[in-house]
Order: sequence, then C-alpha cells, then structure tokens
Amino acid sequence: MRFHLPNMNCGGCARSVTRAIQSVDADASIVIDQNRREVELTSDLPIDRFASALAAAGFPVVPATS
Repeated sequence: MRFHLPNMNCGGCARSVTRAIQSVDADASIVIDQNRREVELTSDLPIDRFASALAAAGFPVVPATS
C-alpha cells in the first residue's frame, strides 16, 4: 500500500511516520520517499489501521496515485 503524506517535510517527520506505522505492525516493510512525500509499506493488516495511526501522529494520508 502506498500513501501520499503532504505534511512529511523532513527526516524527523519520516522517523515519526515510521514509528506510527510500526505501532500498528512492527514487522511492516517500509520505504519512505521524502522528496515525493510518499510512504510505501507491505503488511497483511488493513489499510485503514495505518491511515488512522498516521493521522493520529499528525500525518493525514492521501492515497498515492502511482
């Protein structure tokens, strides 16, 4: 699954995003592209759990288009 995170501006934001994702699934595979403000993750858990955790951490998500 891939998300666009308009509020992810820096390395600190990327670390916060990683922590939010890992709070849902510690074993999720996470790839962050800070330049595009996107995160791609692989997990067996539902997408809405990650979207909720990211929004609660201050990073409301927009589905990525590519």
